[in-house]
Amino acid sequence: MPTGQLITLSLYFVLMLGIGLYAWRKSTDSSEGYLLGGRQLSPAVAALSAGASDMSGWLLLGLPGALYAAGLVEAWIGIGLFAGALVNWIVVAPRLREQTERLGNALTIPEYLANRFPDAALALRVVSALIIVIFFAVYTASGLVAGGKLFDTSFAGLFGDVSGMSDYMLGIWLTAGVVLAYTMVGGFLAVSLTDFVQGCIMVVALVLMPLVVMFGPGGSAGESLTQVQPGFLDIGFNLTTIGFLSAVAWGLGYFGQPHIIVRFMAIRSVKEVPAARNIGMAWMFVCLLGAIGVGLAGRAYAVRNGIAVEDPETIFIVLAELLFHPLITGFLLAALLAAVMSTISSQLLVSSSSLTEDFYKLFLRKQASERESVTVGRISVLLVALVAIWIASDPESEVLGLVSNAWAGFGAAFGPLILLSLTWGRMTGAGVVIAWIVLGWNSAFLGGDGVYEIIPGFLAAFIAILAVSAITQKQEAADAS
Repeated sequence: MPTGQLITLSLYFVLMLGIGLYAWRKSTDSSEGYLLGGRQLSPAVAALSAGASDMSGWLLLGLPGALYAAGLVEAWIGIGLFAGALVNWIVVAPRLREQTERLGNALTIPEYLANRFPDAALALRVVSALIIVIFFAVYTASGLVAGGKLFDTSFAGLFGDVSGMSDYMLGIWLTAGVVLAYTMVGGFLAVSLTDFVQGCIMVVALVLMPLVVMFGPGGSAGESLTQVQPGFLDIGFNLTTIGFLSAVAWGLGYFGQPHIIVRFMAIRSVKEVPAARNIGMAWMFVCLLGAIGVGLAGRAYAVRNGIAVEDPETIFIVLAELLFHPLITGFLLAALLAAVMSTISSQLLVSSSSLTEDFYKLFLRKQASERESVTVGRISVLLVALVAIWIASDPESEVLGLVSNAWAGFGAAFGPLILLSLTWGRMTGAGVVIAWIVLGWNSAFLGGDGVYEIIPGFLAAFIAILAVSAITQKQEAADAS
């Protein structure tokens, strides 16, 4: 790797660590400060933090890779995500901000559910915390895989021989190390502020790259895009009904992603939610359009110039190194790391909050001091990270595959209950418990034959909550009379 790239990446790492130290001095003395930033996020920071923590390495690796391999038809994933995010901001954001503070000032999603349904508080808190920790270990691993792929593609043995490990594993450890440093030290405020900076870097990179690929020297503008393969630019090419539903169904996952919706809990006030929504959706639109452009233009550029790309998910990295000055390449690689690290840090912190608030303080030390809780939170961040590193150690892992599994798991487990708990007053804790039992019993049968698992999972949980809540409401009314 040229010196210019190393300089840019080093400056990026220093900036992230500096933000972590700043946040450490501002708001890590209490659980609310460490886990929610004192509920004082501005609209811009909340919006870009939610977006950057959502758009992980899949935005610069997985989605462009899918479009590079299959063409414009894969854009339906992005369209479904955009629609889901918009509904999430409109329906979930204002209600969750208001209800989590009103119902016992809940700091975590499991705590909110316990306060919302006191009749099943313990079961809801423990099971939801387990779901969060398990799925986030897998989700975090997807980000580390992206970091490993970056180093494996870009460093090409530069540090592997010295460190005694593969470039892939070195990338995983370095990515995890920097994220752990600022997350453990600065908590939620550090994660949110770094997300804001990382979101700005990502959007600049995703605007810059497709423009240069298409209109720069050897670019792929005009007729080149239509000569890649039949149907490459046809958004409906070979698209079946099941394929369409599975693609757009990604949008259903938004309602159940704890690392995203926790940002709604931290906005300064409900009145500022619309401003945050407008900023967040504009950012997301530009980023998704840029990612689609990278995949399509990158495929045309590779074909036109005879470039072999072994792993489609590395097309962003390949183009960054081929077309740009080393300093700019370093910036683009920093954008990829920004996408990866913003999500990892958010997921680690949410996992940590569940382990601290919903296990440690619930079962081991109910009277734990604020300082002790923050310390336990930092240790929990480290433990979840180590599990994720172990999961990510397989270099054959696919970023989009790991993300899709975790996304579907969260979407089915939390999506229906978050939506209904915020909008339907008749919902009961028993309905949630039965819905989770239905999901667990049917987990081996969900999906298959091209059906994305979130579709049957989301529908099964939604129906179970409606049915059981209606029955238990009638039973409670009969008992009262």
